Parts: sequence; C-alpha cells; structure tokens
Amino acid sequence: MDWRPDEEGLQQVLQLLKDSQSPDTATQRVVQDKLKQLNQYPDFNNYLIFVLTRLKSEDEPTRSLSGLILKNNVKAHYQNFPQPVSEFIKQECLNSIGDSSSLIRATIGILITTIASKGELQTWPELLPQLCNLLNSEDYNTCEGAFGALQKICEDSSELLDSDALNRPLNIMIPKFLQFFKHCSPKIRSHAIACVNQFITDRAQALMDNIDTFIEHLFALAVDEDPEVRKNVCRALVMLLEVRIDRLLPHMHSIIQYMLQRTQDSDENVALEACEFWLTLADQPICKDALSSHLLQLIPILVNGMKYNEIDIILGDVEEDETVPDSEQDIKPRFHKSRREDDGDDEDDDDDTLSDWNLRKCSAAALDVLANVFREELLPHLLPLLKGLLFHPEWVIKESGILVLGAIAEGCMQGMVPYLPELIPHLIQCLSDKKALVRSIACWTLSRYAHWVVSQPPDLYLKPLMTELLKRILDSNKRVQEAACSAFATLEEEACTELVPYLSFILDTLVFAFGKYQHKNLLILYDAIGTLADSVGHHLNQPEYIQKLMPPLIQKWNELKDEDKDLFPLLECLSSIATALQSGFLPYCEPVYQRCVTLVQKTLAQAMHPDQYEAPDKDFMIVALDLLSGLAEGLGGHVEQLVARSNIMTLLFQCMQDIMPEVRQSSFALLGDLTKACFLHVKPCICDFTAEFMPILGTNLNPEFISVCNNATWAIGEICMQMGECVYSANPCGLQSRHPTLSNHCRFSPSGAEMQPYVPMVLNNLVEIINRPNTPKTLLENTG
Repeated sequence: MDWRPDEEGLQQVLQLLKDSQSPDTATQRVVQDKLKQLNQYPDFNNYLIFVLTRLKSEDEPTRSLSGLILKNNVKAHYQNFPQPVSEFIKQECLNSIGDSSSLIRATIGILITTIASKGELQTWPELLPQLCNLLNSEDYNTCEGAFGALQKICEDSSELLDSDALNRPLNIMIPKFLQFFKHCSPKIRSHAIACVNQFITDRAQALMDNIDTFIEHLFALAVDEDPEVRKNVCRALVMLLEVRIDRLLPHMHSIIQYMLQRTQDSDENVALEACEFWLTLADQPICKDALSSHLLQLIPILVNGMKYNEIDIILGDVEEDETVPDSEQDIKPRFHKSRREDDGDDEDDDDDTLSDWNLRKCSAAALDVLANVFREELLPHLLPLLKGLLFHPEWVIKESGILVLGAIAEGCMQGMVPYLPELIPHLIQCLSDKKALVRSIACWTLSRYAHWVVSQPPDLYLKPLMTELLKRILDSNKRVQEAACSAFATLEEEACTELVPYLSFILDTLVFAFGKYQHKNLLILYDAIGTLADSVGHHLNQPEYIQKLMPPLIQKWNELKDEDKDLFPLLECLSSIATALQSGFLPYCEPVYQRCVTLVQKTLAQAMHPDQYEAPDKDFMIVALDLLSGLAEGLGGHVEQLVARSNIMTLLFQCMQDIMPEVRQSSFALLGDLTKACFLHVKPCICDFTAEFMPILGTNLNPEFISVCNNATWAIGEICMQMGECVYSANPCGLQSRHPTLSNHCRFSPSGAEMQPYVPMVLNNLVEIINRPNTPKTLLENTG
C-alpha cells in the first residue's frame, strides 16, 4: 500500500508540530485541543508516520516529535486504528529503520516496541524475522536501527519471546545476538550484550543452552575501549553472579580482579555498574572465601568511591537555604506504617544524597553489607585509612570519612567500641563544621552509634550529643535540618526515658522548628515529635509540656484540609501523643475523634460508589483508624462517651471486611483497643449473630498476612478476656486465670458461655498458627 498525503493537510500537521515546540502555555493548550480534534480522523496517524519516515526536508526534532505523538496515539487508541492505517505504519517503520539520523532511528524503534507491546507481536509475525534479517545489512544505519528496536522489544517483552505463544523465537535470536559481540562497531556490540542481558534474570532456556559461549564472549570484551560496552559487561556479570554463580566460580579470582579495575573506571556509569558486583557478592555464601584475599585492594577503592562527585558538590554545597520553599518533587511519597505492626525491618538510608543512586551511595552500601559479612576482620584494612580521612583538612575527604564510619557502624560495632570515646566527641564537633554537607553526614553517622552513646553515663556523650543535635535541628540549611531531625528521632528511640530530664529543652526546640521549617522537613518534624511521645510515654503528661506542644499541632491540624496528604504524618504524630498523654489529651480529643470518624466515613463512601468518585486513597482511612486506636489506648474509659455519640462500630464492621490488608490490620487494632477501653459498645457487636464480628476475625487468622493475622489474634484475645472471665470460686474479687491447671478450681462467669459458639471458628486456625515453623515471636505470643 502507498498512501499519499493531501498537501494542505500536511501543512496543517507541520504547523501543529512547530507550535507544539513552543514554550508558551497558551499555545500548548491550543495544540492539545487541536490534537484531540485531529485524532477524530483515522488517517491523521498516516500523516504523523509520513512526517517521521519520509519528510526528510524537515528538521530532526520536528520529525521525531511527530513519531512521539504517534507513539502516544498507538498507546491510547491502537485498537481503533483501521487496518490500512496500522498496516501502513508498520510497513513504514520497517522500511525506515535504517534512517541516516540516529534520533529518527531511535524514535522508530520506540514506535515499533509500542506497537509490539499492544499485543501485536503475535499478529505481526514478520517483525522479528525481518529485524533479525536487517542485522546482516552491510549498511551500518540499518543494522544499528534494527538492533535498537530489538533491544527495546527484548526489554519490554522478554517473557513473551521465550514462550510457546510465539514459538520461542529466542532460540534463534540468542545465537544471532552472540555473533555480534565481535562486531567492529562499539554501538552494535553494546546493543548485542544489552539484548542478551535481558534474559539472564529469568534464566531463559535459550540463553542457558548457550551460557558458556556467552560468558566466553563477555570475557573477550572485558577490556573493550567503549564505556557502554564495559558497562553492559559489568551488568551481565553482576546478574550472572545471582543466577549462574556455578559458571563463574572457576573464574572468580579473575572476575574479582576485573571488577576491582572497573570499580575505578574513569566513566562513572561503568564504575557504578561494577560496584553493584560487591553488593551482590555479599549476599552469596561464597563471599567470605572469595573476597578475603582481595580486601586489601577493595576497601580503599570503596572508600575512595564514597567522596562526593563534582556535580553533587555544585548542587549541594549551599549553606543557607532555609527560606527557599520546597518544590513538589523534593517531597518523596511516604508510606504509612500501621499500629501494632513491627516487622523489625527498619531500613536505614545512608545520607539522602542529592542525585539518586550513584557511585557514592553504592560504595557506601557495599561497605555496609561487607562490614556485616566480615565484621571485625574488616577493621585492619580500614582503620589506617579512617584516621587520615576523619581529620583531613579538605572537607570533601573529611566528609567521606564520616560516611565510612557510619557505613561500618552496624557490622563492625564491637571492634569500634575501643575507638568510640575518641571518635564520638570528634563527630559531635563536626556537627558545627562550617560546611553543611559535613554537618548533615555527621548527624547520620552519630545516629548509627546512638545505641552505644546511650549505654554510657549520660553526661559523657548523650547530653553533649543531644545539645548539638538540637542546635542542628534549627540549622539554617534544610538538608542539615532533615538529617538532624532524623538522627534525633533515632536517638529518642534508643534513649527513651533517659530524655525525661531534658524534655522542656527538647520541646522548646521542636516547637520552634515549626515556625522555621519548609514543607518537606515539617513532615520529618512530625515524626520526631511522635517518636519522642512513644519514647517517653506518660512523662509527657505534664501541663507545661502539653501547653508547649499542642497549640502548634492543633494549628496545623486546623489548617489542613481532609484531602491533604500532609494529614498522614500529623495523624500518626497525634496518635503517639494521644497514647502518651492519656488523660492529658482530653481537652483536644473531641474534634480529633470526630474528624477521624469523618475521614473513615468519607473514604468508605467513595470506595462504595466508584461511579461517582475516583478511587479513594485508603491511607486516609488507615491513618484515621490508627489515631482512633491511639485515642482509645490513651484515654481508656474516657473514650466511651465519644464512641457512644458516633457510628464508629458500624464503620468498623465495614473496614474489617475491606479488601486491602492494611485497612483490616488497622481495624483489628482499633477493635482490640476499644474492647479494652469500652467493652460495653463492642459487646453487642460480638453477641449479635447478625453482626458477625467474630467470624470476620476468624477468617483473618491467616499467617500469610502476618500483621493482619497478628492484630486479629490480639483482638480475639482481648474479647475473650472481657467475655469469659475465669474467676476463682474462692476469690470473689474476680482474679483472672490463664493457667490450664487451675480449671478445676475455676468456674466460668455466666458470660463465658457467650464465647462458646465462636470457639470452632477460631480454635483450629490458632492451633495451626502455633504449630507453624518460623512464626514471628509477637504472633506466637498473641496466639498463645
């Protein structure tokens, strides 16, 4: 088929493409409206492919943009394209994959992949054979264009290529790709490795059948002059280490030597890819044997990689930025951690460096995991370096030394203890360094040694550390504020009631920070305040502390709308405070309680009417349920009047049946807390067979969802203790007994019979849980 454009229509499309490159937002809006109109005409897509592939008189950015608009149309409406249009597009793509412009070749490759990913690999049978055939072309552009498209298809459809649905084309493709590892063009060599790399992790059979040839070819490319080729070789070896270590073992010494060189590669992308090798190797059982004799070389290389690079220094070496508002992308999405959930996996991020994953972060992570493998054996290689780094006059080097000290804290703690009396004061001094990046890393590293600090007499280290960290919480640099706030939260968890004598001083600082912080750090400040409440508990329940703390929190609470996600950390913080303050929270409880009930009600209503509302963010409901739990736990019997005046039990009944495990988990926590605080409102829901609270709890005794199961078990236990008190007949005061041998001396109070019908619903599941291997300790305790 050969379609020809109408000249006037073509000019219209070209004008649209020119306008869409304008920075003016009003012009952009007009362009979007025009695009919507033109998409009504099926052959508009023919014009777009025509501009991309045939209109060589136009500039490359315009042609490429035409292809990208077509790609978006394919993504959104391909199933509605008339067959002649889709056939014309496919034909043009294959005819022009060898365009002389690399930008146009890449755009066509993206377009081919997008069509293929719309389920078209099955209905475009000539695509893969033709692309593979074009690899043999004498013309470099054709070979490179075909390889570019194949690489994208391998990335997007790796599983399909190894499936019977397509008659396993990989059996032909893998041997074909391997032939190009020796091609004279580095770009082609790089494409060939990248294509094969897509199939390592899934252990594709066609690759496993050719694994020795693949590894041999990789070794031959180890010293390739092209950085992209070296990067792909390193990536391949890292993945092979995970899936086919058996094939690498005979060559492990040489591979380690090679990776030691590449981790120092002049190209940072190659060095980063190679550095991943040490992270992966640390997870392998052979790590200690394989690496022991290489530590002398490896440790200095990792330490050297932990320095800031020039770009990060340019971006991050800002001293005073506290008045600069945060941009939205500064604020990472945060994940709510539910009440009573404790999986013990509290991942410590090393300092939140400016660029994302980079050589500095990867080197620090590698040193961290290797410290956990080698423990004290690492120190003879590290300590001689460390002293020179930590006291170095150049701040960049001193900063990297402080990061090293933090990275080894977990693995080498015992071996470091003799040096800490000298090092901790030095680090505390670094908290007032003139460089913000040194101050912020000192915060993080000190937090890694908080456990040791707290184990010493408080006047020695805890008091000076706390004093300096509180100053840093009020630093003029946002990054230091963030690091100090996070470090202080860690110190709070370790020190707990040791902080009670200093509460007034701590609260003054945290409350002052409220007026100082921009958006992002405000969220971290809530966490530090909530952690303080968790750590000191009822000691916070003093009129002067409440007077300092509550007004700024309630002010923020009133400012935030129900739809604002900043409510999450504030609700979490208030939940901890309500639990700690107990009766001290009474003056604030009514509006807080009402708003939580409203948030639950709104979210449930939105979820029940998907035709009227978009899917709600259930985190609003989860966090509200958790704050209600905090109120019930903190206020005890005082919560009874609030429950009496609300429909919380009806809402709870719905939440307990939600499809989202986290919602059920929080509802069971609240049910348990309400059972303890005001059982008279829970009891009708248990005893009324139409309510079915107990059967719902019974069906959630599924240890596949550990946290849900844990909370359901705990709630059942609390209900049992309220319903069927086991009372000594000789002891009318109502002493509870949980000991089986006392049953002869006990009589069930009349209410005990009310639990009887539910025993079959829960007992078998509980017995099954207690007999399961590897059941977490808290779940075993609650089950018991």
